[in-house]
Amino acid sequence: MENGEKTVSERLHDMFNDLTRAERQLANSLLENYPVSGLHVITTVARNANVSTPTVARLVQKLGFSGFPQFQAALRDELQQQISNPIIKHDTWSARAPGTHILNSFADAVVRNLQQTLARVDPAEFDALCALLADTGRSIYLVGGRFSRTLADYLYRHLQVSREKVINLRGDIDTWPHKMLDIREGDVLVVFDIRRYETALKRIATIAHSKGAEIVLFTDQWGSPVSQLARHRLHCRIEVPSAWDSSAVTMVLVETVVAGVQNLIWDKTESRMHELEKLFESTRTFRKFT
Repeated sequence: MENGEKTVSERLHDMFNDLTRAERQLANSLLENYPVSGLHVITTVARNANVSTPTVARLVQKLGFSGFPQFQAALRDELQQQISNPIIKHDTWSARAPGTHILNSFADAVVRNLQQTLARVDPAEFDALCALLADTGRSIYLVGGRFSRTLADYLYRHLQVSREKVINLRGDIDTWPHKMLDIREGDVLVVFDIRRYETALKRIATIAHSKGAEIVLFTDQWGSPVSQLARHRLHCRIEVPSAWDSSAVTMVLVETVVAGVQNLIWDKTESRMHELEKLFESTRTFRKFT
């Protein structure tokens, strides 16, 4: 899959409302264990969704593929990209790297990622996500993976200023059970999980979901396995000319969420900020210029 090309999952979501009842049933089945669920033989894919084989063939064509083999080739390519390690990512990019300076090629990739990501964000769903995080009757828990935990920590620090009852699970798995002991129905778990998806994050999301918590997910264009548990999902484009995935677009969305939450509960946020400034002053946290 070329950078910028829609994933099969994105195509399914885009046309979901225009599908027939049987095709929607098939789409839900494909998304349930995506992309592996679409890699069986066509009769098995149909049987797992409880639809006919011709329904599978029709949906594949609606998605823009000439036939089932091409559809599965696209899924295999996505699966390969999801599990790629940094060495493979570097080799893939270097093989098609443009003859421009890294400053330009990297910036171009980030801008393209941002444009494609924002084009797929539903403003109404984004507003609902911010409203969920602004609901001070709920506790907010945040967790990320190996690198994405820095994004979770960044969002935590801002939300903790804006409102109370915000808990950072951080990266120490041993402490998670203690912190999750108090999760109640209606609380929110915010998960950051991008490829190579981490099994511990799926486990903690499953536990929180079983306790009645709402799941908010920041993930990539393919979608973490946590997607099937999430009430709100933000899919961010992450590919850049590097061995590592980019967090630039995810950070833009995180900061936009921070602004959205602050706008909804500014009276409380402003009061907490005033109190925080007094604490900073009493502890001489920041240098004063006179």
